[in-house]
This record gives sequence, C-alpha cells and structure tokens, in this order.
Amino acid sequence: MKLQLALDELKLVDALALAEKVIDYVDIIEIGTPFVIDEGMNAVRQFKSRFPGKEILADEKIMDGGYLESTLAFEAGADYVTVLGVTDILTVKACLRAAHEYHRQVVVDMICVDDLPARIREMEAAGAHILAVHTGADQQAAGRHPIEDLKIMLKHVTRAKVSVAGGINSKTIEEYAVLRPDIVIVGSAITHAADPAQEARLIKQAMLQHLS
Repeated sequence: MKLQLALDELKLVDALALAEKVIDYVDIIEIGTPFVIDEGMNAVRQFKSRFPGKEILADEKIMDGGYLESTLAFEAGADYVTVLGVTDILTVKACLRAAHEYHRQVVVDMICVDDLPARIREMEAAGAHILAVHTGADQQAAGRHPIEDLKIMLKHVTRAKVSVAGGINSKTIEEYAVLRPDIVIVGSAITHAADPAQEARLIKQAMLQHLS
C-alpha cells in the first residue's frame, strides 16, 4: 500500500514546507485540484524538482481534452494524472494514449459514478491503470464515507489498482488498511494536524501492519 498526500488548500511555499515534514511517510504527492487551479503545472514542476524520489500526481479531474490536458501534466513531471469516471470513454482513452506515450499512468476518479460495477468494467476494458474511490468534501459534509464504495470496487476490479480517498485519518485508517487497497489518499487529516508528521506516521504504520 502506498500513502498519497493530497495537497489542496495550501499555497505553494507552505505546501512545500509541509511536505518536507512528512516526506518520510509519503509515497505519492498529490497536487490537488484547488492547488492545480491556483498554481497550475508550476506546482508539479516545483514538487518534482524538490522531491525527485517521490511520485507526483496532478489531480486535474479531466472531463474533456484528455490528450492535451494529460500531456501538460506529464511534461511538467507528473507520474499520474486524473480523469473523471463520469466523462466520455473517448476522453479516458485520450488520457491513456498520452500516458502510454510518456510511460506514465492514469487514475480514473470514480466520484459521482452511479453504477460502479458497470463503469469499472468499462474502465478496465479501456486499460485504466488505477480506479479511485472518492467521497468528495461536499459528500463528506453530508455524512457519506468511502468505505462501502471501496468494498464494491475491490469486489469487482480484476486488474486495475485501487485507491481510496474521503476523510481518512489515523483514527479510521484501520478499517481501510485491512481491505488492502493499493493506495490510501489522505489530505486534511495530515495538512490540518497539529503535528502533521505524527499523523502521517500513524497512518503509514497502520498501513504497513497489513502488508505482511
């Protein structure tokens, strides 16, 4: 299991400083959607330059222009780019074509997908590398959690890797880690913690306990 740090709300200087504190526990650094909107591919370049040994994800949530928008991220140094699972399959395939050319990977964010099993089959048939269970911030505010969708995802995937996001923290990580998704995504639980390094350490520790 890999731990993905989602950086959404911080400014670039603060995000780089936060990452330095937790970098020993993090495998993937996500330039979150608000961060991408604020800083663009500059943030991807800065993080790839500062942390060359870590994987970088550009959370573009692509809905159209799949090839061009994926290429922007890959040329900036991103190892992963996200496309929305609710978009047209042609857009997903365009992202995958760019990923193939750059030897990178595409994450399909399944937020707001109504029929997960059907869409999982389509995405795997298209060759998606990673399928992401994602309960968004607005859904979390309404009391929804990603655990049930994760169980559905793990039941139906046959070859894609699985990531999960949605309010996960050191108190809830156990119920996710026991299911052994490939990637656990954590944002505000770390970035808003009084001691970000301690929170990241506890989460990573819980994940490692389920790898053996």
